Amino acid sequence: MKRGKKYLEGLKLIDKTKLYDSKEAFELVQKTAPAKFDETVEVHIKLGVDSRHADQQVRGAVVLPHGTGKTKRVLVFAKGEKLNEAEKAGADFFGGEELMTKIQKDNWFDFDVIIATPDMMGVVGRLGKVLGPKGLMPNPKSGTVTMDVARAVEEIKAGKIEYRLDKTNIIHCPIGKISFGTDKLEENYRTLINAVVKAKPSAAKGTYLRSIAISSTMGPGIPLATSKL
Repeated sequence: MKRGKKYLEGLKLIDKTKLYDSKEAFELVQKTAPAKFDETVEVHIKLGVDSRHADQQVRGAVVLPHGTGKTKRVLVFAKGEKLNEAEKAGADFFGGEELMTKIQKDNWFDFDVIIATPDMMGVVGRLGKVLGPKGLMPNPKSGTVTMDVARAVEEIKAGKIEYRLDKTNIIHCPIGKISFGTDKLEENYRTLINAVVKAKPSAAKGTYLRSIAISSTMGPGIPLATSKL
């Protein structure tokens, strides 16, 4: 893959034989971000688990103290008074079966997160084939299947993110924008890492945090020291 001049210049600043502490890494990620737009900073966490086994899954959600720099559009599946709660809390879309039909017939996906009350999961479940591959299916572990609709909406709007393993046992998560600066990025990072550590499955053996790296949207990866957490 051909890389741009700014990317290659940034790459020269990174010592690939070194594991950086978090403060140094976040200072470096700002120097190596090549784009003119405000790039997103992502964390990539390789875990010593096997995601093929149900008892070694790692999944959850955490509210980042400084948010992600992006306001998420929230869709709520509910009925009755819970629809009023969703509206008052700031949900962008809320309703019942009519929204399911809109997604199915119009291929409508103008939202980032779905929250559903448990009594609506029968409706939402019919969308499993289209929501699942997009990572949009509500889940109790991430707090998106709940009767406390207002709290769920408010947390997502405040910067709640979901983390989960991919097929290669890596968690990829956005933790903010380059413009946040070192301190806010580092605080968001530590909040995420602490949540992932607490979510360690009892079936996991050996080293849990295998490796951690950060990168901006268009920038090179920077390896972090797991021993300094």
